[in-house]
Amino acid sequence: MAEDPFHRVRDAPLFIVPRTLNALRTFRNGPGLDADLARVADGLIAGVATHPTKFWVLKQFQPVLEDARDAPAATRERVAAGLRQFMDILGIEDSDGLPAFYLGLYS
Repeated sequence: MAEDPFHRVRDAPLFIVPRTLNALRTFRNGPGLDADLARVADGLIAGVATHPTKFWVLKQFQPVLEDARDAPAATRERVAAGLRQFMDILGIEDSDGLPAFYLGLYS
């Protein structure tokens, strides 16, 4: 059975205020955001205020991480960079190794 990387995630509450949601919307509507990251943004905008935890946010990342697992390195790096931007907006300092697990990248 494959390892579940989420067993390593140290959950933490997030402080979500209107400014946080506005920053997510701005990032979502910015130029050059691909469809996968746009879906993540939409999910975060719709749900993070009612699920303000690190674990919940990282679970929202899982589908795009799984989809990018076998992609070319440039795609994996772009996905990792986009997810780091979401984490910065939300005040999440550590991904607990999820990009490394899924993408072979470190953040």
